[in-house]
Amino acid sequence: MPSGMNRRSFLQTTLGVAASTLLPRSLLTAQSRSSSPLAYDATPGAPPEPFQFPRDFYWGVATASYQIEGAWKEDGKGESIWDRFSHTVGKIKGAATGDVACDSYHRYKEDIALMRALNLNSYRFSIAWPRIQPTGTGPVNQKGLDYYSRLVDSALEAKLRPLPTLYHWDLPQALEDKGGWPNRDLVGYFADYCSITAKAFGDRIKTWAIFNEPWIFTLLGYHAGTHAPGRANPADFLHATHTVNLAQGQAFRAVKAAHSDAKVGAACNTSHGEPKTSSAADKAAAERYNAFRNQWFVDPPMKGEYPRLLVDRIPPEALGIKPGDMEIAKVPLDFLGINYYDRQLVADAEGWETLHIKGENGEQGPHSEFGWEVWPDSFYKLLMRMSNDYGKPVIEITENGCSYGDTPDEHGRVPDQRRTNFYRGYVGAVARAIKDGANIRGYHAWSLLDNFEWAEGYSQRFGLTYVDFRTQKRTIKDSGRWYGQLAATGKLS
Repeated sequence: MPSGMNRRSFLQTTLGVAASTLLPRSLLTAQSRSSSPLAYDATPGAPPEPFQFPRDFYWGVATASYQIEGAWKEDGKGESIWDRFSHTVGKIKGAATGDVACDSYHRYKEDIALMRALNLNSYRFSIAWPRIQPTGTGPVNQKGLDYYSRLVDSALEAKLRPLPTLYHWDLPQALEDKGGWPNRDLVGYFADYCSITAKAFGDRIKTWAIFNEPWIFTLLGYHAGTHAPGRANPADFLHATHTVNLAQGQAFRAVKAAHSDAKVGAACNTSHGEPKTSSAADKAAAERYNAFRNQWFVDPPMKGEYPRLLVDRIPPEALGIKPGDMEIAKVPLDFLGINYYDRQLVADAEGWETLHIKGENGEQGPHSEFGWEVWPDSFYKLLMRMSNDYGKPVIEITENGCSYGDTPDEHGRVPDQRRTNFYRGYVGAVARAIKDGANIRGYHAWSLLDNFEWAEGYSQRFGLTYVDFRTQKRTIKDSGRWYGQLAATGKLS
């Protein structure tokens, strides 16, 4: 798999197909795109209409522990799978690691001040399991709890709602050594960790996300092998997805047991799969894609089953389902967290062994510097589908953003009009969905800071704030100032 494969690359083929076919061609060639065709003066697709968001709407940003904290072995923190993976030669572009990243472990107050300057009222961050339990089980590391306690208190003082993600990919390496997510024992270990964390912070934290993008960390970590822990075994991948669904159910119960008034959901990465042609075969393939891509980690908690459309293609024995498992997986999530970055054009693929699907990036809109199509209309369609399929649940946009490499000019400003256009279009899609009945209560831009972008190292910049990684100086980009004005008024014009 080329180094360009990243944390939001999506499953494009059936199980068992060579890893090199997992990516759409446009992502495989993203490195060769020139920057000049990427500029555009207006949001593509249907232009966003003026909209006044509700006064209680949450405007926020999202970050992740390994991507910003640094301090990788400080204050008793244990080794994570990303510590091990990034220190393995040849795994990360530029031999980069998250050892320092944005140094937010030491600079969190500065980062919270940035959020206040942007008029935000919600901060989605993640808690690193190996800071709480260095080996994933056993004694608690008090210094780790103390760090997050200080972070939560600082957020509350700044009038930010703390919205932590309990797992954003940094599994303790000691648990990977015991088999990782394909090992069902992790269900209990993870529930114990979630219980410890909820008891420690539940008096101040009222909203929790359990997992971030379970599709990505299971697919790229256990099927493709391009993300930590770097395994490439289709059977392990399928077992990992089932373990994660079980763990999601038990984590939900653990947090609720600690604080019954907690609101608990999960952040799932989604993609709107559209038929490549109007043929019946491509339409059916798009439905299979949606079931596999968008419902695999939502149907189990919401319905107590895997997508029925795929039962004959991925039988229960392939997942390792045991009697009573689906009762464990079924829990009434308080909200659906939706991460969204691109759409896929899906075609039927004759002769493939299981799903018979092939996806590729759309080409109708311009592309970000990661090669992803910018097409907000697809976001609107995805939001409406998720809303209608699950009975209009509470939805939070837990991630949405784009990568552009704009740098400070001679005046110290970071003019990044493409990112501003992107956000205007995608926030406009949220507004349109709200007007059409979707119950969306918050939006979190990815990300507050340019950061360590997994296998891409520091080559891709998603932040509303520019970070000079040599000095750690932060500079709010023009897009950040635009977003801050939106957050202050709630008015999209």
